[in-house]
Amino acid sequence: MSHHPPPFRITGATVLRDGVLQDRSIAVTDGRITTGPFPAVDLSGYFVLPGIVDTGNLSLERHLYPAPGLRLPLDLALRALERESAANGITTGWIAQDWTWGLGPGSPDRAEALLHAVDLQRADAAIDLRVQLRYETFDHDSAERMVAAVRRYGVDFVLFQSACDRVLDLYAADPDSFARHASAHGLASDHFLDLLERARDRRKEVPRRLCRVAEAFDVLGVVYGSTGDPDGETREYFSMLGAKVCDRPTSFQAASVARAVGDPVVMGAPQVVLPDSTRCAVSPLPLIRAGKCDALASDVWGESPVRAAFQLSDLGILPFAAAWSLLSSRPARILRLPDRGEIAPGKRADLIVVNKATRAVEATFANGRLAFATGEAATRLIGGDTAVALAAE
Repeated sequence: MSHHPPPFRITGATVLRDGVLQDRSIAVTDGRITTGPFPAVDLSGYFVLPGIVDTGNLSLERHLYPAPGLRLPLDLALRALERESAANGITTGWIAQDWTWGLGPGSPDRAEALLHAVDLQRADAAIDLRVQLRYETFDHDSAERMVAAVRRYGVDFVLFQSACDRVLDLYAADPDSFARHASAHGLASDHFLDLLERARDRRKEVPRRLCRVAEAFDVLGVVYGSTGDPDGETREYFSMLGAKVCDRPTSFQAASVARAVGDPVVMGAPQVVLPDSTRCAVSPLPLIRAGKCDALASDVWGESPVRAAFQLSDLGILPFAAAWSLLSSRPARILRLPDRGEIAPGKRADLIVVNKATRAVEATFANGRLAFATGEAATRLIGGDTAVALAAE
């Protein structure tokens, strides 16, 4: 979107600013936080919080396949994901996309198609949507293609993942699950097994290739890390490589090693809200209590970041401002985005409006533009003195 609404001001709300919830106004002009006596909208009864910086959204497949036998075109699925993200207060978000073997959803062809689709929609997107690539370290033959795609599409966040040994172990332990895994990659079981065994046999090539990839990322200014580190040794290896972000480690030890050397740890927000979830090997809660978690990502559940912040505060694990920083200012620092993540003069006007009584997101501003509005907040924003300004969206 190229046009910003005329300047406006939010009054009456409780604003998270300078690390404290306080009653004060916010002025917005040209997509930035500013000061000035602009036309005002009264948002009494609401919190106004910094927009969420979501480091990893894993819900694209759900939008592509909303019902059995129904596959939406990629552009429509992206629009659905964008609308859902905006409705949950996400103003900057990375869609997690594998880059791995086979012909399935993690194939290089599919990854490049997603990168192209996101690039086409960027100009008129309601929020800032980006792509996080998850590169399989044992995918020996497409590293140069992956780096070329990163360069071509301006990808700014890549995670290394190593699934080869784990999937081969699955073949021995549970052949039926292995067959389903192969099918998800668009391959027959015997073909997939052969591919994995050949990849494992070339294990000695991995370190040198990853060094070359890391050097390319450094030149391009890419933030990179690893996902699913099983132990401290693995985390230490990736950290020495330059892959500093420790995403969803599967052991407390891996997270501890990351924090010991100053590497940021990202965990899933759904596991804060639903700590008994089977999707994580390590609960974020003990990591947060120990100061070993720097950010929470939406994972497969867009509502979970907002719910997680309130839950951490309700349980007395963190003050609300500190809990919210796991969704906004701290991930913004991890991804080197100094223009967002907090409400301050000169920063992007990425704001979300949350009903104090229900804790529901009722409005989202991304870069000063109204990306989502519902309920009483929508009535106030689209009525009164700011009606023309905001309806001009």
